[in-house]
Amino acid sequence: MALFSFQIERVSHFRVSAIARNGCLGHNTSRTQRGPMLDTAARKLIDPSLNALGRNLAARGVTADGVTIAGLALGLLGALFIAVGWPLLALVPLLASRIADGLDGAVARASKTTDFGGYLDIACDFLFYGAIPFAFVLMDPTDNAIAGAFLLMSFYFNGTSFLGYAILAEKRGMETSAQGIKSLYFSNGLLEGTETIIFFVLLCLFPASFSMLAWIFGALCFATATLRIVAAQRVFTPKED
Repeated sequence: MALFSFQIERVSHFRVSAIARNGCLGHNTSRTQRGPMLDTAARKLIDPSLNALGRNLAARGVTADGVTIAGLALGLLGALFIAVGWPLLALVPLLASRIADGLDGAVARASKTTDFGGYLDIACDFLFYGAIPFAFVLMDPTDNAIAGAFLLMSFYFNGTSFLGYAILAEKRGMETSAQGIKSLYFSNGLLEGTETIIFFVLLCLFPASFSMLAWIFGALCFATATLRIVAAQRVFTPKED
């Protein structure tokens, strides 16, 4: 999603065919980008625990969609805490929401995956990633408004490049599991989900530095999107005989 590679670039762990999905499973050995900076390493560390907890929750009747909604609610609660001037307190629901965001896929794999589940997950992710910068703008509009607007614009650009790449990758049947089994094809970039969460944590720890951090991270988001567009041109342009 960033960002969405960001991230903002993770979503959930379902194999579905949804509109604007970012891909499939497996790995396209012909032409893929290099692995992500932190996401793959993070997945190796957290996936075993998430999968075990996901199986336990699924056995108790907890649904993946319910976990997704709970994760969004926690994320929005964190945004509310930031907006009213409690960024340190916001770390608790913010980090809990990201755990839930990884847990919903584990629950789905242990029970039943659906197209709607993947769709709901990415919609909630985009809302969460937009809510945090907006909350910092609300907390201090005089100092944070311009930098916050730039950051949100960079998220928008990066997210669009991410989803556009995903649509073309799905059309061509490209697959990757570099970041775990997901609903969407995850094209790698400079900034992805783990980096974005670290960025949000830094914002909460150092709220007075929001403008500086937002300009830097926004510029890196623009670089990520631009590199993805260059990669798309290389991968998706027909080769002349």
